[in-house]
Order: sequence, then C-alpha cells, then structure tokens
Amino acid sequence: MDTKNLTTPTEFILLGFTDDQNINFFLFFIFLVIYIFTVVGNLLIICIILSNHRLHIPMYFFLCILAFLDLCNSSSVIPKFLSDLLSVCRIISAGLCGMQIFVILFLGGTECQLLALMAYDRYVAICRPLHYPVLMRWSICFHLTAFVWIFSFLICVIPSLLTPMQLCYPNLINHFMCEVLAILKLACGDIHLSAILIFSISFISLLMPFMLIIISYICIIASVLKIKSAGRSRAFSTCTSHVTVVAVFFGTGMFMYFGPSSEYSSNREKYLAIFYLIISPMLNPIIYSLNNRDVRESIRKLAYKF
Repeated sequence: MDTKNLTTPTEFILLGFTDDQNINFFLFFIFLVIYIFTVVGNLLIICIILSNHRLHIPMYFFLCILAFLDLCNSSSVIPKFLSDLLSVCRIISAGLCGMQIFVILFLGGTECQLLALMAYDRYVAICRPLHYPVLMRWSICFHLTAFVWIFSFLICVIPSLLTPMQLCYPNLINHFMCEVLAILKLACGDIHLSAILIFSISFISLLMPFMLIIISYICIIASVLKIKSAGRSRAFSTCTSHVTVVAVFFGTGMFMYFGPSSEYSSNREKYLAIFYLIISPMLNPIIYSLNNRDVRESIRKLAYKF
C-alpha cells in the first residue's frame, strides 16, 4: 500500500547535508567565499571584455555570455542555500521550488549549447581561418546566440511545463535545492513518462552538444597536426581553457544524469550538483584568466590603473 499522502504539498523541506549547526556554519563560510569569488570573477570578465575594444571579437563575446550564465546559475542556488545553512527549518514554497527547477534547467541547457557554439567558433577559427570573418560575422553571432537561448527554452522548459508531475507527501527533498531528480522521488504513481522526459531533455541538451564539441575538437586536432610546430602551441592555447571548462561542466553533468543510480535523489546527486552549479561557475573565470594571454594582459592593465 502506498504510504504517500495524495494531497499536493504547498511547500517543501530541504534536507541539505546535515542538521549539525556547527558544520552548517562552517559550510556557510566556505560557500559564501565561493559565491563572492564567483560574482567578482564573472563580473570582472564581463567588464574587461566590454571595456577592451581589442576583445570585441566572437570568442570573447561568447565568453562574456558564459560569464553572465555562470553568474545567474550560481545566484539561482547559492543565496537560498546560504540562508538555509543558518536556518533550523529549511522550507521552500512550491512556487519558488518550481521556479528554481525551471531556471536551473533553462540556464544549464543554455550553457551546454553555448559551450558547443564556442567549440564551433574555435573550429572555424583554426580549421577555416580564411572564411572566419564571413562565417562568424557579428550578425551570425547574434543569431546563433539567440538560437541558443530560444532552443534551450523550448527544449528544457516547455516540455516540463506541459507535463507537470503530481507530487505527494512526505514533502522532504533530499537535496540542498529543488533539483529535478530530487523532486521526482516525490511523484505520485507511475513516473515512467517523467523519467523518459528527463532522459530525453538530458540527451538533447547535454549529450548532443557534448558530441558536437568532441567532433569539433577532433577536426581541430587533425588540422593543428598539419601546422608547423611553431604555430601548434598558439593554436592549442586558444582551446585549452574551453576544453577544461567543458570537462568540468559536462563531466559532472553527464555522470549525474546518465551515471548508474539505484534510486533517484541519492546523496551522490547533491555532491555532483555542487560541482556543476557552484564550483564550475567559480572556476571558469580563473581558468580563462590563467590560460588566456589577452585576458591576463587586460587584468594587468586594469590593476595598474588602481
């Protein structure tokens, strides 16, 4: 007999990581520092790109959008998480919970498409340099960016809105936020259709962009190997930052949604979510600053002004 109460919850309780207030206070300090670094780092990347006319090229245009996405992604989760770490009762309303799910799906899907678009930009720049000014002119860049946002909304948000899940008590979410796999455990009745929908969205918005990135870099490597050794390091240097970001973001995301799991909303999902929603947005500005000479020089010039 089903032990779930069939009444739809109006609010949910987030279990978080632990009820020990000493540990929660320590986690609050750690994640507050991470959030500050995330906000400052991504705002710095955006300001540098917008203020430096030498960086007004497609590669840095996409990087600016990536920094904006990372800023929004972390801000959709961390402020509420920090508040819950200092609270005894971690309650979130059903409306705010649903909004958080849709925002995370939309921003996550958009970032996946954007990273694939950035890989295509590097492919054109390295493999077809003579055609780059035409293939990646500003009008096309704007249209491709608009397509990424619209496509992600249509793929990640619209299907979820059209197929709502009936949720039941107990209204306990084994997570520090409202995440779709954690919410799925509260669904009443058959979840087969919802599971298929989640897999389909993950396949289109996560796995397909990753495959396009792999194909792009196979072509890039094949093209770079034909270049004389003097030019290889420069060609590879423009790709190392992007490859690192892709490895961190897609690695954790695919392991979470496609990895083996005996049940939904296990503790594993909570720790993986930390990497692709909290750690990754903080690391991206650092990765691009360390591996990109133009960004380093712009930061150095900005520091000299102060």
